[in-house]
Amino acid sequence: MVTFLAIFTAFLIGFLITPVLILVLKRLNLIDAPGGRKIHNGFIPSMGGISFVVGAIISVLTWFSMSQLIEIRFLLTAFGLMFLLGLRDDMVDISAWQKIGGQLIAACIVVVFGDIRFSSMYGFLGIYEIPDAVSYGISIFTIIALTNSFNLIDGLDGLAGSVSVVTFLFLGWWFMQAGMIGFSMFAFILVGGVISFLVFNWHPAKIFMGDTGSLSLGFALAVMTILFVDSNGNMNDYEGWKFSAPIASGIALLIIPIYDTCRIFTKRTMKGKSPLAADKSHIHHFMMRMGLRHDQVTITIVLINSFFIGMMFIGSNLNDHVLIPIIAVMAVILGLRLDVITLSRVKKIHRETPPILSLRERKKKASKPNVNKEILEKVNLTQN
Repeated sequence: MVTFLAIFTAFLIGFLITPVLILVLKRLNLIDAPGGRKIHNGFIPSMGGISFVVGAIISVLTWFSMSQLIEIRFLLTAFGLMFLLGLRDDMVDISAWQKIGGQLIAACIVVVFGDIRFSSMYGFLGIYEIPDAVSYGISIFTIIALTNSFNLIDGLDGLAGSVSVVTFLFLGWWFMQAGMIGFSMFAFILVGGVISFLVFNWHPAKIFMGDTGSLSLGFALAVMTILFVDSNGNMNDYEGWKFSAPIASGIALLIIPIYDTCRIFTKRTMKGKSPLAADKSHIHHFMMRMGLRHDQVTITIVLINSFFIGMMFIGSNLNDHVLIPIIAVMAVILGLRLDVITLSRVKKIHRETPPILSLRERKKKASKPNVNKEILEKVNLTQN
């Protein structure tokens, strides 16, 4: 009952704040202008992450017991830091190194002080225990990489929010049945907050979450996924639902940002470009070229994400040596198939679209007045 009230509180606060936030941001001219890599039309206010982060924090402070607050205190602190970092970046652009520095501090808080990290390789490649220095390094790097990977998919109406909702729902359920109530409630609270935001962010979007929202959500997803992988990998079968392939399960949860980042980095490198160069080669950009609407692309990607989570349950008794290759091969096959379908669709659209010169000629003809020849001859005779 408390969990439901916490979810509803986050939803209600976010739902009430967002319309006011839209008006305030428009008056302050804090808007996202179209053009460049932007694929939206019109001037849309950004920084919408304020609404669901504020809703989530108020809900946590209202419904969490002291023991639950202590349980997630380091995650909550780092989450707040990421929110402020994203807010600063949305209001005043900061350099990439400054952004990475802030993310590094937040990651160190949860890894070093919160002890949320990969404590083992869980038998993958025959490795179990790993040195603490390696554990800290891998965990911090993974948090920063996943946070920025999630930030990269925030380029379409409703996409980042919808993907996060699916993953947070799974994490909330898993932590609940594993007895980690504080983390479970926090995941569910974020679901309520993000859904309230999606009401206004669904296509056509009235507001974007900006780095204020995407960095906060990406960080929370990265940290809680690492906690899920480590807790699942070290738990006994009787302690809850145990997935025999903890690393593969973590990959499946965040398959969309992971695959998208690997895909664009590979393509840019093969073309001789910097992997960090901005362009329109993300999955959602590619699917938009098929002629799909924002909502159609979002629903398709969410279904793909849900499919991989379903694979976790189907292969719950398989180990990482088996499930990691299956997930990797399946992701590559789906990606290549999507590329083929998209290219075929783009070529078809190109064939059916008249050339630009032809369109210009049509416009010229349409702009000329259509005068009846008989009337013109009478006018000429009268003038003579």
